[in-house]
Amino acid sequence: MKESEQHRISRRNVLKGGAGLALTAFYGGAVSGQDDDPPASGNLIAEENAKPGTQDWRLTNTSTVPGKVNGDITSGRSPAIEGYCSANSVRAGERLKIMVSSNPASAFKLEIFRTGYYNGDGARLMRTYDALPGVTQLDPAIGEGYLRECQWDPSVEFDIPEDWISGVYLGKLTAASSDLQSYIIFIVRDDRPCDLLFQCSELTWSAYNRWPVDYAAYTKHTEDWSSTAVPSGTVSFDRPYSLFTHPVNKITNSGGSGEFLPWEFPLSFWLEQHGYDVSYISNIDTHSDRDGLLRAKGFISVGHDEYWTQDMFDNVRNARDEGVSLAFLCGNSALCKVPLLHSTDGRPNRAIRREGWFLPVADGQQFPPSMLNEEGFEPNMGPDGALLLGARHPIGQGVGGLGQGAGDWTCTAPEHWLYADTGMQAGDSIEGLVGWEFHGEPLLDLPGMQIVAEGPAFKNNGVQNGTYTATIYDGPQDNIVFNAATIWWANGLSSPPGHINPSRHGIAQQGPDERLQQIAHNLFERMILGPLPPGC
Repeated sequence: MKESEQHRISRRNVLKGGAGLALTAFYGGAVSGQDDDPPASGNLIAEENAKPGTQDWRLTNTSTVPGKVNGDITSGRSPAIEGYCSANSVRAGERLKIMVSSNPASAFKLEIFRTGYYNGDGARLMRTYDALPGVTQLDPAIGEGYLRECQWDPSVEFDIPEDWISGVYLGKLTAASSDLQSYIIFIVRDDRPCDLLFQCSELTWSAYNRWPVDYAAYTKHTEDWSSTAVPSGTVSFDRPYSLFTHPVNKITNSGGSGEFLPWEFPLSFWLEQHGYDVSYISNIDTHSDRDGLLRAKGFISVGHDEYWTQDMFDNVRNARDEGVSLAFLCGNSALCKVPLLHSTDGRPNRAIRREGWFLPVADGQQFPPSMLNEEGFEPNMGPDGALLLGARHPIGQGVGGLGQGAGDWTCTAPEHWLYADTGMQAGDSIEGLVGWEFHGEPLLDLPGMQIVAEGPAFKNNGVQNGTYTATIYDGPQDNIVFNAATIWWANGLSSPPGHINPSRHGIAQQGPDERLQQIAHNLFERMILGPLPPGC
């Protein structure tokens, strides 16, 4: 559905809380939303997206090999051409190494694209290496905790140019001998003040990465796939990303890109379409750069942001307490607590080990036994995710538990500023927006807590499997914390080239919805406003 002009808002029209009072203070110009708007002076994102884009970034010839299977899907490896990067994120001026293997050995082409809107094309070509020599590099031995850590030689390395602005970059690999293709992926970050900070979820990408064959953090090796695989689940960033093979993902030409294309790119595409001042970071940046989070007015977690370190949790909580607004446009988030580990040759933050849950007990609160560690998990308790998000992933809730299900996102507070100019009334729903995992069980005593959407999630052809709950609560400095309660929220904003809407449990996400687009404008503009003037 095309976004309507009347649903765009200006900063002066944002509403505060549920009182329905319009802000009267003037904050500047309108949201950059019209497709024909000229780039705003000094807006790096608008200036970048005014440059010519291309759809040549898309993979057109892919092949994965079968391995141990989960139903009818393969392990997702692309041995004809595959690679990985020496770092998850890099700044301009820093050196990036790209390791590539081809089997059979073949020369290959590397095209590097920055993803964004670019008049709907989705990316811009930044650099091309036409004919790089290819070799077959060795699969790594199985290490402690079933670790598979590549030690490949670099195929190409370069310093990130100064004019490459922050963003998510895809390297398209094409083998000359077969024309088969896959991706490598990395983030260019910066340190500038910005309105919105977009966090990519590589810890979770890596946890679900089966490369080379069934060596994800969930692999038990006595059966196909297990939630009780701990302590076997140690996984490295020093390996290619195989195709994400969860049956909910239908994008079969995304191998090498982690989980970025199905769950995160629709938000990035939409934000850049509308000229929002956004900068990009990795989970590792959230973990290691506490003060760096304070350069933004709003921090965004998106998609399937399941795996967190203790430092990530503490640093985001500190950002909230310092006045940064938070938006958790995700589900199943801040659930599993993991340590970041050195590589075997001593490089920091190159592996994670799956060893516990982000669950209570915290601050003297007691929760039902179903909320504690399940049998098979090591006792490595972290803080309750609800203390930060406002609601938690509902372990043990419903038939089968684990906060898995799908459904419609139903308005419960139409008077709230979040719904301004949407026309939504109590009980109105955005079809299929909830899935495949969700948040529920809100922490109702958080300051200013409001439930803005709530309803049943279904599994197994119509069997209810718990209740999702979307929430907003107040930060300590007129900032806000929003929890969308679903992995699929970003899919309701845009459908980039090649995107396929997800489906699970007999329910399909329906693609862009102009009501949700307006909700997103309301949310981000409120986050960008910062502290509100007295009396509002």
